[in-house]
Amino acid sequence: MPDVLAITGPIFLLMGLGFVAVRSEFYPRAALPALGSFVVNFCVPALLVKSLAQRSIAEVMNPRYLVAYAAGSLLAFGAGLAWGRWRRQGIEAAAMTAMGMSCANSAFVGYPVALQVVGAGATVGLALTMMVENILMIPLCLALADSAGHRHVPFWRAVARSLAGLRTNPIVLAILLGIVLALAQWPIPGAVARAIDLLAAASAAVSLFYIGGTLVGLRVGTLATQVVGVTFGKLVLHPLAVLAALCLVGPIAPALQVTAVLLASAPMLSIYPIFGQKYGQQAVNAASMLVCTVAAFASIAIVIVGLQASAVFGPLH
Repeated sequence: MPDVLAITGPIFLLMGLGFVAVRSEFYPRAALPALGSFVVNFCVPALLVKSLAQRSIAEVMNPRYLVAYAAGSLLAFGAGLAWGRWRRQGIEAAAMTAMGMSCANSAFVGYPVALQVVGAGATVGLALTMMVENILMIPLCLALADSAGHRHVPFWRAVARSLAGLRTNPIVLAILLGIVLALAQWPIPGAVARAIDLLAAASAAVSLFYIGGTLVGLRVGTLATQVVGVTFGKLVLHPLAVLAALCLVGPIAPALQVTAVLLASAPMLSIYPIFGQKYGQQAVNAASMLVCTVAAFASIAIVIVGLQASAVFGPLH
């Protein structure tokens, strides 16, 4: 693998650029939601369509990867839920704790790191990971939270409502389109392909700038115990759980295995505080995202060093 600082340095420099630009008001904080929407609705879907359409369906659909990443994420989810309930949190707050530990910022942080470590093959891992996150983990967390408290929504009805929202999710639609193109082996027309390339190329840099900008103004306050617990679960427990699941499910291409661990090593979703607002958890979710994102600078470097020193995955090239 490349030198660790050569991988992590550009990642966190771009995040730092976003932080400084927003903190100094050189870039308006009010424009960040539009920037995030641009990445989620256009750049990442273009990246997924481009990658999936260029590969065979055997590469695109990897059941072992899906099972391993889902199993590791569910283990982290269960640990987060148990820890939250042990701390006497209600179901809503515990569901948010579980989300923080099990739902990674795979597109905005994990993918730029994995791209530098394993190259273009990381995009297939990103697509598979986003299937697990968008179809299983996020609906599960939101359904559990919605089924508790004053809403009293039956759990399975809440799950069905969350899944119904996937019909208009641009990430899910892009994955489906990429799979269809891979199955049919249809080439993308030249002008369209070049436009997709331009959008895909913007994904990593814009994502990192956006994440840095979102950290401006976040505070930890008196939430240290909760924040440390969620941060430990996300940056340590989640990647270890995915690593253990990968070792159990059988042979997977080394590059995909490394991608899975790196994506799980990313901090939680950038919209984690927005999810928390609905359940009165915005402050603790924002504080957790701040600490987790800053701590990820060291933890991701440690993960990369560990992967370099380990013979678990074998050579990447």
